[in-house]
Amino acid sequence: MKSHNWERALLPSAATLQDTIECLNVSSLQIAMFVTDENILIGTVTDGDIRRGLINGLKLTDSVSEIINSEPLVVPLSMSRDMVLQVMRVNNIHQVPVVNEEGQVLDLYVLDDFLIPKARPNVMVIMAGGRGVRMKNHTENCPKPLLEVGGKPMLEHIIERAKAEGFENFVISVNYLGHMIEHYFGDGEKLKVNIKYIHEQSPLGTAGALGLIPTPPNEPIVVTNGDVLTDIKYGELLDFHVCNSSFATMAVRQYEMHNPFGVVKTKDGEIVGFDEKPVSLSHINAGIYVLNPGELKLLIKEEHCDMPTLFNRISEQKKLCLVYPMHETWMDVGRPDDLTAARKNMSERVDS
Repeated sequence: MKSHNWERALLPSAATLQDTIECLNVSSLQIAMFVTDENILIGTVTDGDIRRGLINGLKLTDSVSEIINSEPLVVPLSMSRDMVLQVMRVNNIHQVPVVNEEGQVLDLYVLDDFLIPKARPNVMVIMAGGRGVRMKNHTENCPKPLLEVGGKPMLEHIIERAKAEGFENFVISVNYLGHMIEHYFGDGEKLKVNIKYIHEQSPLGTAGALGLIPTPPNEPIVVTNGDVLTDIKYGELLDFHVCNSSFATMAVRQYEMHNPFGVVKTKDGEIVGFDEKPVSLSHINAGIYVLNPGELKLLIKEEHCDMPTLFNRISEQKKLCLVYPMHETWMDVGRPDDLTAARKNMSERVDS
């Protein structure tokens, strides 16, 4: 999150208190950063430092070196948004300089900027057309994404979470009882977002519906299943995809499979070892993806296609496909027991 006028907060080390006050007034960032001719950070001064200096008898013509903080807290450009925010909150600071390995100033992070979500022009597509047959009587008269968890539909939780991260443009793919979804959300005005719909005349799979998008966007597309409740940061997933020049990125969860039996290792009929109730680790598809818009050309309109099939097609073209290992809370609400667990989890969060 860049402060657009952070360069105005730069001053040479020979500056006076008067120079510093003028700098603070011009930048409105409440901090001045003092640098060498090579833009290497020497130290910082805040409004509070100025006030303390004046109280202690310093004159406006005195050198700022008397009050400069020569060991300010700094962060690297590679630090994640959430980590920077945590650093600022733990240290009770509102500004933190961003420097490279040589100590040169690259940016200035300001707390107020971090509290405003970064605007995301990217389209988020939500797959909400499935029949939800495993949910039994729950979906006889209600599409699964409209089932309530914590007093609101699962689909609304997904949209609100994405909106909180700066996403405003949504496309919802509907089929089974899709008119109920359209009636509930409309064009998104109620949630202060933009919602459009694509209609599957027959189930097209987790990727096939993307072929119905009339005009593919120019930016990478975030795609999620409409029955996945998670604390994943959609924006960080998108940033990971872009920063790594991926053509397709799949969020995955680590899954542990416990073997209830002791495993005997053999070679040519001879026992060579034992594994007592071993655990095998694997990655499972979390139902959340990012795709470059050009990859939609690999879909055939109105033809069924699941997302793993699309990823295989992209890989066959020697294009980079990545996994995004996630550790956040994640629930695939596919069965009645999952719905019960999701409702319990949401209730516990509200009560805590």
